Amino acid sequence: MKSVYMDNNATTSLKKEVLDAMMPYYTDIYGNASSKFYKVGRDAEQALYKMRENVAKYIGAPNVNEIYFTGSGCEADNWAIKGIAFANQKKGNHIITTKIEHHAVLNTCEYLEKHGFDVTYLDVDENGFVTPEQVEAAITDKTILVTIMTANNEIGTIEPIKEIAEVTKKHRVIFHTDAVQAIGHMKIDVKELGVDMLSLSAHKFHGPKGVGMLYIRNGIRIDNLIHGGGQERGRRAATENLAGIAGLSKALEIAVTDLDKNVEHCKKMRDRLIKGIKENIPYSRLNGPENEGRMCNNVNFSFQYVEGESILMMLDMKGVAASSGSACASGSLDPSHVLMAIGLPHEIAHGSLRLSVGEDTTEEDVDYVVEVLPPIIQRLRDMSPLYEGVEK
Repeated sequence: MKSVYMDNNATTSLKKEVLDAMMPYYTDIYGNASSKFYKVGRDAEQALYKMRENVAKYIGAPNVNEIYFTGSGCEADNWAIKGIAFANQKKGNHIITTKIEHHAVLNTCEYLEKHGFDVTYLDVDENGFVTPEQVEAAITDKTILVTIMTANNEIGTIEPIKEIAEVTKKHRVIFHTDAVQAIGHMKIDVKELGVDMLSLSAHKFHGPKGVGMLYIRNGIRIDNLIHGGGQERGRRAATENLAGIAGLSKALEIAVTDLDKNVEHCKKMRDRLIKGIKENIPYSRLNGPENEGRMCNNVNFSFQYVEGESILMMLDMKGVAASSGSACASGSLDPSHVLMAIGLPHEIAHGSLRLSVGEDTTEEDVDYVVEVLPPIIQRLRDMSPLYEGVEK
């Protein structure tokens, strides 16, 4: 049976070059970077500095000391939001975000609401866009943080981050963006974007799982999320995961170096997939922007009169790996909060399918999905009493 991986927004494969870059830190350079009184520790410390320098370079950070390594993208989001909230609560208690953020952001904001903070959840339009004007209208004299994702992980919408940053800067409000899904799919330069903080996660761009990064612009007051030792310049305790950081650094270097080539390839595969589904499956809806403003590798469709979970199980039987939304919410029976936010009714949101292509996706892979998906949708519709009425 053919095997086709179409869930690159959930995670990506580890590149061999990345694994090769990681291996010395499991065997030869195994020291603790905080142990500076002997050579093994100093070697680790020097290697860590070079990795930090590399990451700063590839996201456009002006200073190497603005790079902080974390255990995941979720941790980076949590730290950014909770850290700013608790460090600045004497100034204000108001946070602004959108209704389509990843749960790492939404659940953190809900947690803060239980601790005396006010959160504004901005609406988005039918394609998932929020405007700088909406952000500006929501800012009050109590606003301390705006957190809006760079690119949506479910429907691929790329938000106007640079323009929003201009608004927050004018009002002297800290701006954080979750760029976890954006790295490797579009150019990311923190200075050019004008953001104060930015999160990423290595496993989304062919790096290892269990390691992320938070960019914190110099001058930002932020509380620690993890207390303990003095690692990460005293801001994030825990011995640094040197091998994981080496993998993140190498994967980021490759992602940025090969960006134009990979974006062009993914767009080609994405558009071929969208065209094939539209032409072969009636009563289908493309969720998110049609072309401009859409992440290069994202395809998200809703199919009327079927359930998304049934589609996934039948695709799996054909060797196709896909999802119905965020992998972090895959255990939920509720329809996607993103699809609900863009105005889809429950019955249509339940029939969603996310296909995310990658640099290894081939035309044959795309054509195979376009071949097996229509019969699956038709079979499920044939079992639906609702669709029976439509046919009649």
